[in-house]
Amino acid sequence: MSTQLNKKSVARNYAFLAVMLGSMVLGSIVGWIFPQELDAEGNVAAAGATVLEPLGTLFLNMMFCIVVPMVFSSIAGSVATMRSRKRAGKIMGTTVLTFVITGAIAAVIMIVIMKIIPPVLEPWSNLTEGVVENPISIPDLIVNFFTVGDFSALLSRSAMLPLIVFSILFGFGVNLGPGPDSLIAKFLVSLSDAMMKVVQLVTYYAPIAFFGFFANLVATYGPQITADYGRALVVYYPLCFIYIFTAFPLFAWFGGGKGAVKEMFRHIARPAITSLGTCSSVATIPTNMEEAEATGISKDVSEIVIPLGATMHMDGSCFSCILKIVFLFGVFGKPFDSVGDMTLMVLVAVLSSVGMSGVPGGGYIGEFIMCSVFFPDQMAVAYPIAITIGNLVDPPATMINSSGDYVISYVVSRFVDGKDWFQKVLASRKA
Repeated sequence: MSTQLNKKSVARNYAFLAVMLGSMVLGSIVGWIFPQELDAEGNVAAAGATVLEPLGTLFLNMMFCIVVPMVFSSIAGSVATMRSRKRAGKIMGTTVLTFVITGAIAAVIMIVIMKIIPPVLEPWSNLTEGVVENPISIPDLIVNFFTVGDFSALLSRSAMLPLIVFSILFGFGVNLGPGPDSLIAKFLVSLSDAMMKVVQLVTYYAPIAFFGFFANLVATYGPQITADYGRALVVYYPLCFIYIFTAFPLFAWFGGGKGAVKEMFRHIARPAITSLGTCSSVATIPTNMEEAEATGISKDVSEIVIPLGATMHMDGSCFSCILKIVFLFGVFGKPFDSVGDMTLMVLVAVLSSVGMSGVPGGGYIGEFIMCSVFFPDQMAVAYPIAITIGNLVDPPATMINSSGDYVISYVVSRFVDGKDWFQKVLASRKA
């Protein structure tokens, strides 16, 4: 009986995925047939399929309203109810270290590929200078990564990393004060469960939203995928999918051992498609948590790893950061042959990407840090070029970032719950 129910559940799951994929394809076709048209001055002459953008924006807005209380309740509740504070510290320490290592690996891979297939073959001429408005200093940027000036600012999706920091501190406050069995600790857990149910209700609207997302994306950027930009995208897009089918299985195998790779591929489709469609790591948090729970990953692990990953696990952003740097090196005719340049590229890619928030476009923080380090004298030109590339590669970059959060939970589980954690999960299913 349980096997039949499981098969029906899987069938319903894949049927819904098929509907979402179909809506994405249909939206892409509509965007291609009805592109946005610009006049000679660059103004919009015909909106085309971009008028469908509100369909996707509606879904994103609903998800963002859900995510703030869900991230707070899941992280704070997980920390508050932990019987071992040592375990909580171990989970967070292992998670952050893993994010840094995988980000560095991604950056090195991209540097090697860029040496083999440079995106820009000839330096550009007649560049039009852009405008950098109100540039923020690096110290202020670091402060803003982790804190906000007022409690009310924590209630915004643009402050996800400060929210996570506050949630961790609040969880420890409850754990050390009232305790893991207190009413407030139970309230946080119940709130997290309730928010997950709200997510399930909103998800029914996802196919319509994905249709609007992709119609707008193709209608807006389709004509720009030419020349050097097109060359960069031809390298970047396949790389992201190759990474999913090579690096992710290795991470899953390392984290879970025998059978983990198969299990990972059973559950990674929904996070990958959700992130590809929404271009948002934050909007993918609920889906990632559902799939982690279905996999058998400990709840305290998933409720820390996945929200942290939405703002700190940025392998796809590390890919795109290296692409932007090398692209701009080609635009300005600068070689990148020295080991020093390559080492600095890796450091900048990891540091700038780890601090980026999980919202569409990444808030352009990474682009600013990158340009200020490598092209301070050409900032007004380099910054808009980097932003353009960032917008074009944002969907697959977010897909790597977000779906990778689920995969990394395998690795963290190995160090927290033991290398045989997944075998125990399999054994419990058979029992």
